[in-house]
Amino acid sequence: MTDRQPSQSDELLTAYQRAAEIGGRAPSVHNTQPWRWLATRTGLQLRADRSRQLRAADSEGRLLTISCGAALHHARLALHAGGWVPQVKRMPDVRSADALAEITVSGHGTATAQQRRLFDEIDVRHTDRRPTVERKVPHDALELIRQAAADEGASLHWLAEPDLDDLAVAAARANEIGLADAEQRAEMDYWIGGTRPARTGVPSDAVPQTAPQTDVPGRDFGRPGTLDTGHGHARSAVYGLLFTSGDQPGDWLRAGEALSACWLKATDLGVAVLPLSSVVEVPATREILRRMLAGAGYPMLVLRFGLADPDQAPVPGTPRLPAERTTWPGQIPQP
Repeated sequence: MTDRQPSQSDELLTAYQRAAEIGGRAPSVHNTQPWRWLATRTGLQLRADRSRQLRAADSEGRLLTISCGAALHHARLALHAGGWVPQVKRMPDVRSADALAEITVSGHGTATAQQRRLFDEIDVRHTDRRPTVERKVPHDALELIRQAAADEGASLHWLAEPDLDDLAVAAARANEIGLADAEQRAEMDYWIGGTRPARTGVPSDAVPQTAPQTDVPGRDFGRPGTLDTGHGHARSAVYGLLFTSGDQPGDWLRAGEALSACWLKATDLGVAVLPLSSVVEVPATREILRRMLAGAGYPMLVLRFGLADPDQAPVPGTPRLPAERTTWPGQIPQP
């Protein structure tokens, strides 16, 4: 009697489970990892996990959905790298705001060089809150990063010098509002060094000891971390405003896919990335960003691009939940 050979449905289930695990390595606001996967032999479903939503800072779920979009792009790359051709249906169930995407495959295929390069950067990509060095990111690299976002249905608008003054004021104001709001402060304290679930949140070694020298302030976490910021100044950094033509959940999801694509492309090119999400959390400061677009679209996220100091130690990676904590086996549990 011979051992049973794995069927194609078995191969697909393994591929979908692997894609869900890779998707879990995506960046997310405060490293909340607000996604749930359902992997079966017929497809992979992505759903929002509202238990890890920032209810105070992200009441609409914009940043949650952007985070899930990044996970969706990671999962797509995993399937491409595994020799499959993924097909995605976004926002598949109008009856459920939590149903964000369904992935199936149309057959075997070969990953493009671009897909392979982006996939290879998934475990290298990280957030670096330290200042960048005093060298400009090459224009050709910025164009490749911009194109990576465009390929996923979103746009990157490079902010000019006058815009940076407004951005700096908006970022500082967003920090003030976030720290002054009791609910937002408690929420941030929970996810940064608090009693958050194990393997989630932002660890102290990813939070600067002191405020980095930069023209545009990053998020003020309200507490110091242990990350040595060095003595540089991020004045050579370039700031991009990621935006979409609409402002609905489907647009937020696309923005997350574009975030993943341009971040991985930047990593491939040796460019450090710092997302500035606090400035889009506050309606008043988000409106300042929208005016910078002059009616072209809706701001989703500000991204700082720069060259990291090669003499600094690597930033420790943030932890991730094990796949069994974010993937349902077989079927979605009923409430």
